[in-house]
Amino acid sequence: MLASENFPAHHFKESIFKPYSTGGDDLAAATAAVATTSSSPDTVSVDFETARKMLTANGCSSNNNNNNNNATDTQPQDGLSGFVASHPAAQFEGFIRACVDEIIKLAVFQGTNRSSKVVEWHEPAELRQLFDFQLREKGESQEKLRELLRETVRFSVKTGHPYFINQLYSGVDPYALVGQWLTDALNPSVYTYEVAPLFTLMEEQVLAEMRRIVGFPNGGQGDGIFCPGGSIANGYAISCARYRYAPESKKNGLFNAKPLIIFTSEDAHYSVEKLAMFMGFGSEHVRKIATNEVGKMRLSDLEDQVKLCLDNNWQPLMVSATAGTTVLGAFDDLAGISELCKKYNMWMHVDAAWGGGALMSKKYRHLLNGIERADSVTWNPHKLLAASQQCSTFLTRHQQVLAQCHSTNATYLFQKDKFYDTSYDTGDKHIQCGRRADVFKFWFMWKAKGSQGLEAHVEKVFRMAEFFTAKVRERPGFELVLESPECTNISFWYVPPSLRQMERNRDFYDRLHKVAPKVKEAMIKNGSMMITYQPLRQLPNFFRLVLQNSCLEESDMVYFLNEIESLGQNL
Repeated sequence: MLASENFPAHHFKESIFKPYSTGGDDLAAATAAVATTSSSPDTVSVDFETARKMLTANGCSSNNNNNNNNATDTQPQDGLSGFVASHPAAQFEGFIRACVDEIIKLAVFQGTNRSSKVVEWHEPAELRQLFDFQLREKGESQEKLRELLRETVRFSVKTGHPYFINQLYSGVDPYALVGQWLTDALNPSVYTYEVAPLFTLMEEQVLAEMRRIVGFPNGGQGDGIFCPGGSIANGYAISCARYRYAPESKKNGLFNAKPLIIFTSEDAHYSVEKLAMFMGFGSEHVRKIATNEVGKMRLSDLEDQVKLCLDNNWQPLMVSATAGTTVLGAFDDLAGISELCKKYNMWMHVDAAWGGGALMSKKYRHLLNGIERADSVTWNPHKLLAASQQCSTFLTRHQQVLAQCHSTNATYLFQKDKFYDTSYDTGDKHIQCGRRADVFKFWFMWKAKGSQGLEAHVEKVFRMAEFFTAKVRERPGFELVLESPECTNISFWYVPPSLRQMERNRDFYDRLHKVAPKVKEAMIKNGSMMITYQPLRQLPNFFRLVLQNSCLEESDMVYFLNEIESLGQNL
């Protein structure tokens, strides 16, 4: 039986609470009720006669209500070619179920099976011929839409596939997937308690627990938000630091102010520089600190740069440290950086978007020693913890700074005379207005697995990374970029037999630089796996294996090496 068959037919005039009146009596009654109510200091005075005229002028009369009465009865029964209200009427249940079944079959299970391709590759011109991108005057049939659904899965990269090891996200967590589907069905926006009561409290709970795990004082005191990606979370850090040290900038901006300088590693995520440019600092006010041989920020260079700024009468604003750099997976010396921030009165931010998941493991959380001293932290559960995209958080030890920094008190949304505690209307501390309930998928998978399950997940992927590293060390033709990687990204070269006897000179490195792109091209066209590559400063292109999918086994690690060797041995 379809779910829609269990519900009685219902038209919008037939309220489940009381009959809907199309006359003017309801407005008159409301007018009288409000007129006799004493106003609080925060109550906005309303001229009801003016309101009545505005409603009439805008066509909100009883005749208009009557004309729209049977809108839901005129929906087409045999397709989607006519007008369709944005409402899940009963005749669409079969279509919805069929589409969900297709998604489960093709994307969730077939698309993540090791026997399937990671991607069916086509060049842009060819893909335009194969897929119907065109938008038309008339809508398509349900069968055509189901065909487009299947084709969308077919031509998309299967990022949940075990052999997608290309980015800092992968996998399809079943609990997070269900959580994401539910939030899409409910379609909430988390800015006021009245429209998202459960998700507001859920965010409060999850963020508090994450702050406790970070180690902020008094059991995780502070504040935080879910935000659209780690880049924006890093931007929040810059914004809060600016307000903390230059509160007048909220009103006056950066005009005629002392230059504020941001310090970050030369291997830090590019978002620090991008958000600084976006916020008006300018790229020249982002000082990139040299790293050592394993990718960690050099504290001596950091202090030298800070002193140089002071000598020029510039304000050292903040240090954005990194816990798990994008390429090498390096963890900066957070304890040492915190001492310098204290010495020179700078905000300390830790971009732990990638490496933050290690905090869940008693075995590996030492990699982030000192993070508890930070003013703020970026932590993305959609990365190392494998929640669905996107799931990013900004955490701070300072309880009021987000609200103080970003609030504008828009009275059409954040009224102070609501009937509930408006401190739960959290939206004014965000730079967004509408905001997805990204918390639910993470909360749901955390409830399902418990902290112990998340810890087991983290330790499994670290164990696979260590196994892979050992295999690279012992296998001819493979060379590590870092002998002992700290995180679960392992960087390495594959040296084809044709290059192994060459002298390590400029010609050798020029040839080696071309190997990874050629191997990557072959694996993409085969659909056999996806792994990224990149140069780093003076180093030629190397592969970067990224692990956060805990379904991977030792046999998969061997497969990756075998496939790269098979594709590159004749280069």
